[in-house]
Amino acid sequence: MFKVMFLCTGNSCRSQMAEGFAKHYGKGLLEAYSAGLLSTRVHPRAIAVMKELGIDISMQKSKTIDVSLLNEMDIIITLCGNAEASCPMTPPHIKRFHWPIEDPVGTVGAEEKIVQEFRRARDEIKERMLNLVKNLKGES
Repeated sequence: MFKVMFLCTGNSCRSQMAEGFAKHYGKGLLEAYSAGLLSTRVHPRAIAVMKELGIDISMQKSKTIDVSLLNEMDIIITLCGNAEASCPMTPPHIKRFHWPIEDPVGTVGAEEKIVQEFRRARDEIKERMLNLVKNLKGES
């Protein structure tokens, strides 16, 4: 079992979706966590677009980075440049990846445009998650 942590600035959207996908597609392979540089809330639109795929992240909580937990990870994945630059130094045995997913939270305009941006981010994360799970199954 691989311990993986997904990091974002506010731990409200991208990292929460990644945690949800990891728990869903990585069941039995991944022990998933997420955190942020600051704690906010799980964004209602992130919850809604994940539910469209049958994945419920409504019970997940926004958390700040716990450095001792971070150091227990096998893999750390940052989903925004701010988290990538600000993530604490990690021991060399931890694999680090960066998935530069554009943040849908700042999208302005009609509701349908905003929801489409959340779906775009969700779908990008899903594709990367499926590739990660496939690659890790090859390693285990």
